[in-house]
Amino acid sequence: MATEEAAGGLQIHPMEQFEVKPLFGDGPIEWYTPTNVTLWMGIAVLAMIALLVLSTRRRAIVPSRGQSVAELFYGFIHKMVEDVAGHEGLKFFPYIMTLFMFVFLSNMLGLIPMSFTTTSHIAVTAVLALLVFLTVTLVGLYRKGLGFLSMFWVSSAPLVLRPILAVIELISYFVRPLSHSIRLGGNLMAGHAVIKVFAGFAGAMGVASVVPIAAIAAIYGLETLVAAVQAYVFTILTCVYLRDAVGDAHH
Repeated sequence: MATEEAAGGLQIHPMEQFEVKPLFGDGPIEWYTPTNVTLWMGIAVLAMIALLVLSTRRRAIVPSRGQSVAELFYGFIHKMVEDVAGHEGLKFFPYIMTLFMFVFLSNMLGLIPMSFTTTSHIAVTAVLALLVFLTVTLVGLYRKGLGFLSMFWVSSAPLVLRPILAVIELISYFVRPLSHSIRLGGNLMAGHAVIKVFAGFAGAMGVASVVPIAAIAAIYGLETLVAAVQAYVFTILTCVYLRDAVGDAHH
């Protein structure tokens, strides 16, 4: 009886869309196995090359639409890096620009029906966040030596509190990759799961499905905004972290 009720009831699997599947066959997934994740990451890279390289190859005085979009992104990220990380941070502009475009395009491609949102997986966002963390740490130690550790010592606080604050600052520093990655992946996963739930209701309600369909349209518009905002947040946090490595101490 329970099996029959489960079979006849409303079947919604919002997390099924995040399953990693091999592109060829149904065998086990190894580290070298091509999957839907690698496919859509590759598509994001190709889209980035098409936008930033192919569309700007002529360097036209009167830009084409593609060149105009590429120049818009270039100017936007360049100003962000300069304003947040300072003049020294501009040395890392190519890396930050590439990071932003990859996250932004991956987010946007994930909104295409039947696609896969690679940035909804913690395995992808964690690698991006760890690369940022290692870059900031290594650059900070290279440029400032042991002076980089002064960022954990809050000299403006009373002396008795400084050791406690140093421990808190140290913990918060090493938690950065976790928060940096979960913020991006969690927001995208939540939005796509909600859309899937409403889609399940729309498929089961018949004529009354106009309500969940309207909700899907509204949430889809919101998810488009979230996809852009999360790429911006991920990038500006990278600039803030980079400022610790290339700028002066703020304590």
